[in-house]
Amino acid sequence: MNYLQRYLVDEFVEDYQEGLLSRRQALQRIAGITGVALATQLLAACGQPTSTQPVGEPTAPGATADGDPTAASAPSTTSVLADDAEISAAMTQIPGDGGQVLAYLARPTAEGAYPIVLVCHENRGLTPHIEDVARRIAKAGYVGVAVDLLWREGGTAQVADADGIPGLLSGAPPERHVQDFQTALEYVKGQPFAQADRVGMVGFCFGGGVTWLVAAGVPELRAAVPFYGPPVPTGEVPKINAAVLAIYAERDSRINQTIPEIEAAMQQNSKTYRKSIYPGVDHAFHNDTGQRYSAEAAQAAWGEALAWFEQYLKA
Repeated sequence: MNYLQRYLVDEFVEDYQEGLLSRRQALQRIAGITGVALATQLLAACGQPTSTQPVGEPTAPGATADGDPTAASAPSTTSVLADDAEISAAMTQIPGDGGQVLAYLARPTAEGAYPIVLVCHENRGLTPHIEDVARRIAKAGYVGVAVDLLWREGGTAQVADADGIPGLLSGAPPERHVQDFQTALEYVKGQPFAQADRVGMVGFCFGGGVTWLVAAGVPELRAAVPFYGPPVPTGEVPKINAAVLAIYAERDSRINQTIPEIEAAMQQNSKTYRKSIYPGVDHAFHNDTGQRYSAEAAQAAWGEALAWFEQYLKA
């Protein structure tokens, strides 16, 4: 397994242990990465979930900890509607290697050229929540570009088995994700509403990991904000030019174990780096459609992310 696959397997095991996934859900998602035999062994070694809360079946690709459109959590006050008069937002087809790269593109309607912020979705593909994130970015005065990394399969909405999405995403070579964002970036840089020399990126969970990858693989990236994602191997750190704000959750011990090594590597290579660990919250706390959403922490972290982009993309 590559490190992104390992990250997702560990996440699904943890979600199962905490009662956020049923055994069937966990088995399907892990088997999509490891195969049925190993997935069965992993779950057998876990014992019974610690939570006694009933687990419902997902009804859409955004389901469970990384986002559930049917969750009872209140919508974020930072959400931006698709028909907001101050922005223009729509799916876009971008010519790419082997087909049309799908991306949700959102930008201010006011005349002018704006910095670009790439957006990477979680392990459930391009969901309504991530489209909302792109609109929030546009509302803040940027061009938001949320690439659907499942465009080769026809897009997230066309994948019949939602539990197979993590396997599709993590099974692809990591460099392919970097290339997809590079393709989208080259297209947007050529548009009159974009400032081609001011590029940032934000991503969540799996997308946080991809944000680290793009930071190492796209030299022109000036600012990156990975939310609780697995960092790149330390050997990739010298390639990073972006100022990195890494956002973590205090209770996300699995990801937080990676902090000392990546922090030391960033410092040893004289990279611009800051971490923020939000107290009392868990992995995926920013997603307002998920079971772990924390409104206070999410709004504070989003404000911190925007301030980072303001400093490195607009100053």
